[in-house]
Amino acid sequence: MRLFISNSKSPAATHAKVICGISFAFLIALEGLSAYMLKHHSVTYRRVSQQLNRAVGARPAGTGEPASVVMIGNSLFLDGIQVDRLQELTSERLRIYPIFLEATGYYDWLYGLRRIFRLGARPQVVVVQLEANSLLWNQVRTEYSPMLFFDAPDLVHVSSDLGLGRTAESSLLLAHWSAFSSAHSVIRTKILSHTIPHFSELFVNLLIQARRPTTLRPDTEEIAEARLKTLRDLCDAHRAKLILLAPPVPSSESAVRKLVDIAERIGVATLVPIEPKTLTTRHYEPDVFHLNAEGAALFTSAIARISDQFLYAGSLSRSPITELFFRTAFFPKLMERHRGCPVKGGDHRWPPRRCINFEFPFMKNGGFAVDNCSPNQSN
Repeated sequence: MRLFISNSKSPAATHAKVICGISFAFLIALEGLSAYMLKHHSVTYRRVSQQLNRAVGARPAGTGEPASVVMIGNSLFLDGIQVDRLQELTSERLRIYPIFLEATGYYDWLYGLRRIFRLGARPQVVVVQLEANSLLWNQVRTEYSPMLFFDAPDLVHVSSDLGLGRTAESSLLLAHWSAFSSAHSVIRTKILSHTIPHFSELFVNLLIQARRPTTLRPDTEEIAEARLKTLRDLCDAHRAKLILLAPPVPSSESAVRKLVDIAERIGVATLVPIEPKTLTTRHYEPDVFHLNAEGAALFTSAIARISDQFLYAGSLSRSPITELFFRTAFFPKLMERHRGCPVKGGDHRWPPRRCINFEFPFMKNGGFAVDNCSPNQSN
């Protein structure tokens, strides 16, 4: 009887081992195929990994060399900044190292910067995208970021920062180590875009319907201030100057103004090269959020015109001219602040025509024209 039972279990055990072996081989093949597809056919992975590798090589400039500038942001920078053109326009002053990954926010950028600093990057300037939703986002992108922006020890800290449960933490760990886990949602989106007619248009329409003006409450202002301090301290620890650069996003214009106030209060330079109100819908994609090619050309030119501020923003005194530049978004308040400047003849207009008469190159094409107290609409 015992021999019969033993013989009956043997085929079942063998069958189970075969199934396990086949499954294991399938998983290995799937992982290998995913890694190959990710590294050789993913435009995003290839672009960002190359950008990271170049950024790691950023070093302080020698005498007569252009300063090294790392720029980090999401699709607002990716679509809004024409990097090659910006580099061409600023080649004598700056060497730009962009790191632009779509659908990322504060934590992606924070840990991405920490990683490149650990790997030896020593840029003189770090330019971080200033946009309210991105700064206050309490998530990380589970595709690409775990593999590209996080080292293994970072995963525990990221999970703690985000308050992740065990399931979400396990998924983040898998996304760091496994190409399939990191890229499966990207693959799913690709399949949907090829199988569902007008999938892209449907997605854009959903984004437009969900778009709401961003507002900052007192509690979120405290969060924003703490996060900006963390970025500032990280850059200071590596002798890099932090600068916040605001893309023209109509839905978060008022929130960005508050963020500019917060940043300046803690000693972080903020630049607003072009105001959303100076642009029209023809400068944006259908989502009225991302700049199209025409809008990107204007934004890129505006950045190039103020690129000197990347180097000197932190050291300038708060003279009226400097404050006028840094507080671009608050131009109406500045007009009220200076209204009534005493001049001869009782002329209390601002700017007093006999008291001051100046025009700055960086205030054209999306900046401000002082002599008519209104945004300069000429492009």
